[in-house]
Order: sequence, then structure tokens, then C-alpha cells
Amino acid sequence: MRAVTIVDGDLRYQEHPDPEPGDNELLVSVEAAGINNADLMQRLGLYPAPPGAPSDIPGMELAGEVVATGRRTTRFSIGDRVMAVVGGGAQAELAVVDERCALPVPSALPWPDAGGFPEAFSTAYDALFTQCGLAFGERVLVTGAAGGVGTAGVQLSAATGARCVASVRHAHLRDSVAALGATAADPDAALGLGPFDVVLELVGASSLPGVLGAMALGGRIAVIGVGGGAQAGVDLLVVMQRRLRISGSTLRARSLVEKAVVATEVERHVVPLLEAGDVRVPLEATVPMDRAGEAYEGFRQGGKLGKIVLVPPR
Repeated sequence: MRAVTIVDGDLRYQEHPDPEPGDNELLVSVEAAGINNADLMQRLGLYPAPPGAPSDIPGMELAGEVVATGRRTTRFSIGDRVMAVVGGGAQAELAVVDERCALPVPSALPWPDAGGFPEAFSTAYDALFTQCGLAFGERVLVTGAAGGVGTAGVQLSAATGARCVASVRHAHLRDSVAALGATAADPDAALGLGPFDVVLELVGASSLPGVLGAMALGGRIAVIGVGGGAQAGVDLLVVMQRRLRISGSTLRARSLVEKAVVATEVERHVVPLLEAGDVRVPLEATVPMDRAGEAYEGFRQGGKLGKIVLVPPR
């Protein structure tokens, strides 16, 4: 098979041995694979792949067709359409997926949309509902809301009946983000639209001090992005006085059992919304895998709406 390959910090589209599925795994012919910030960090040597994942083939999410199954798989068969969050190796012609982490792809969903769904919506769902316990009618702030996880968070908040404010730095993206179910504003103006019960913090250090001042009593903050820095000064008196909870999350380093629990929840609560058209995957671009370098550069520059997805070259 061919795969996007990290070679001394560069990206090349190279030949690799075909992977073989383990007892509980599916071998998937990849039709689309989303790009995430973790891929850029892995390319720079700052975010190594977890044990068992290819160290030189990036990619945390994929969608494709099952072409082989392990001897203990029970749910999916050859020919089924699946999508999944994986530890790595998604940006390739073939990849292995633990069956417990695989999600069915709705029959009408295009491959690029499916390839950009798993990581963004799993991350947003886990942060908003599992960690923060978002409830109907609560007030939500999504910072850095124009990216993949941000647009997912806006839509999931709206679908739950929450009142969502989206912090969007680039003015030309605000109308598009607002159309997903939020009041979209520049970061400073967004803070003035609180107080907020829940914050999906995708920016990090440069955003967090302002967010703390915009929280409601008993508010919850889930930190899942640090593009704006990882070291932040926190006013602990505000945390104490407003009885705030601050949590953090990554999916990649979790155990298979933990990832399977997230996948089960997403399949139960989010995939039906996707199938019904109540949520969607905004796509900035689809790019052939043999031009991955261009796609990574576009991702790095920012100013995009939603996902950049790699597809096999035709």
C-alpha cells in the first residue's frame, strides 16, 4: 500500500507493507482521512504515535470500506462502510481499526464527510456531554469555533437546545458559523455575551483568563486545544468563588476500552443526527493524499471553516 509518510519532518507518499488485521480488528480500504492538529505536531516530532500505531504514518480518523476482518470480529463484514478514530496510520490506502471503535457510515453520507466526522464529533461530544454535562437551555461558549471540533461543538450544542455563542477570530467565517446554530462574534465581543455554563476551550492560554471572567456560577470548562499556548495564569479566587470546574481531554492516548465507550456514545447520540441531516461536516477542502504537504500547509495557516480531508489519488 501507499501512505503519507513522515520522513525527517517532510511528508512523502510512499510504499509500505499492507497491514494485517488482528483478531478483533478490521482492515479498511481508506476513502477519506481528516487532518487534525495532532498530525501537524506528530510531523514536527512533538506528538509521537501511541504504542501499536505506525510511528511514521499520521492520521487519527478515517472512513472507508471493510476489506478483511479478524477472526474474532462479530459486528462488521467485508463491504461494510465504517469510520473511526484511530491511534494513527489513517492517511494511507489501508488501515486497521479495532472493531469496538468503528462506527457505521450512513448510506447517503459522502466519503469526505465521513472521513472528517469521527475525531471532531467524538471530541466535541465527549467534552460537552461526558465531561461538562451540558443540559438543555444552558449557555455555551465555543472558542476557536470555525475549525472541525468547533463547528461540531456548535452543532451539538444547538441540537441539544443549548444557547451557543461562537468565538470566531476571522470575520469572513462568522456568518457561516452562525448558520450552524450559534451567535458568532469576535473573541472579545463573545465574552460579553455570557455568563456561560459550559465552555469548549479550543484556543488555550491566550483565551482562558478572559473565559474565567465570563463564567456563570457552577460553570464547567473543557480544555481541548492549546493553539494559543499551553501555559496560562489562572485566577484561583474566581475558580473558588464561582465554583468552577476545569477539565482537559485528549482522545488519542486513551485505552481501547475508553475509546470504545466514546464510540458507543457517539453512535447512539450523534450518528442519528448526522444521518437525519441535523448535523453536518463542513469541509474546507478535499486533497489527494499524494499532495498531503499542501493540505497540511493549508491547515496550518488557519482561516478555514471545518475540515480538510485527504482522499486517495485517482
